[in-house]
Amino acid sequence: MKLRKLTDGKHGERGQSLVELAITFMVLLLLLSVAVDLGRLFLSYIAVREAAQEGAVYGSINPDDIQEIEQRVRTSSSNPVDLEDTSLVEVSQSAPDGRCAGNTINVSVVYHFQITMPLVSAIIGTNAFPLSLTASATILRPEC
Repeated sequence: MKLRKLTDGKHGERGQSLVELAITFMVLLLLLSVAVDLGRLFLSYIAVREAAQEGAVYGSINPDDIQEIEQRVRTSSSNPVDLEDTSLVEVSQSAPDGRCAGNTINVSVVYHFQITMPLVSAIIGTNAFPLSLTASATILRPEC
């Protein structure tokens, strides 16, 4: 009876498990990074949408009060989006048909969403994503 060495046939597979673990770990880390940033993006989307709607509702009652419309938008949320940060959030509003009852007022909010995970930003090539939302409402007063 002949004894075989334990390393026969397995000489090239010594570090295979470690390489598989490293590759799998990187894929799982990428998926986790994407999930975190998508969750943050969704929460930011909701906050920006509600801020635009708040401005449009106020603008439907007081369409000539431009500063207060923007103030309503900026104070509607501070978490997860700090809407008072003018470097990341732009607010604009317009009434294309005039500021009279029955016409439409549009309030637009653009938020420059910052991607926090460096792995994701390296793959897509940027670390900022513009999130733009517009809300419209019918102007209720004044009569023209």
